[in-house]
Amino acid sequence: MPTAVLTDRERTAVQAYLRLLHTVRAAFDTAAGPPDTRTPPMVPPAVLAEAEQALAAAGLAGNEEEFFRLLHSWCPRP
Repeated sequence: MPTAVLTDRERTAVQAYLRLLHTVRAAFDTAAGPPDTRTPPMVPPAVLAEAEQALAAAGLAGNEEEFFRLLHSWCPRP
């Protein structure tokens, strides 16, 4: 399988996206519980802003197809 060589900005965008993904998963994990005690999941605005800024800096804002291609080539699932 060929390995993608990302630019620094692309790598930063992928890393920011992965941090956002992990934060969202953690928010949903802590929001779980009995229906009467659930709280809405909360994602810190700074985490979302970091991902948006990194995508824009890499020229990937609005180009999800290219971004997810890079993400898959850099961090493939087994």
